[in-house]
Amino acid sequence: GGMKRRLTIARALVSEPEILMLDEPTTGLDPQARHILWDRLFRLKEQGVTLLITTHFMDEAEQLCDRLIVMDKGSIMAEGSPATLIKDYSSREVLELRFGSDRNQAVADQLRNMCERIEELPDRVLMYTEDGEELLERVYAANLHPKTSLVRRSSLEDVFLRLTGRTLIE
Repeated sequence: GGMKRRLTIARALVSEPEILMLDEPTTGLDPQARHILWDRLFRLKEQGVTLLITTHFMDEAEQLCDRLIVMDKGSIMAEGSPATLIKDYSSREVLELRFGSDRNQAVADQLRNMCERIEELPDRVLMYTEDGEELLERVYAANLHPKTSLVRRSSLEDVFLRLTGRTLIE
């Protein structure tokens, strides 16, 4: 898969295009091949080649795109730079908490007034905040003790899921 995909892209580059259109360029690639391709595409971008990429990998869009469009069911939901979209549709950080699937809903109800937005998923609770560590301290101060906790930077995946929903669409 990876060698064939790289060969296809190499053939497209022989003519030194000004615009390169790629449909899911890293689908099926292992992580190493994916990063090699990202590096090559980034260098093309630096050389002035315009890249038009469709992808379902939000980390790929965040790495390669200066501007992107989030689409759902053929409609444009949002457009802008990755940083702008994250700023406009998410928070600076996300606190991921796991209390156990049997406790997530009850605990989520207790956490709702602690932050601007909260999502209860089957396996975890997501709390959107500007300061994840400070929020985690408040969770413990409220005598709520998650099995696991993770503070991470908001990503384009958070934006995409907020704009398009978390359920699978047939």
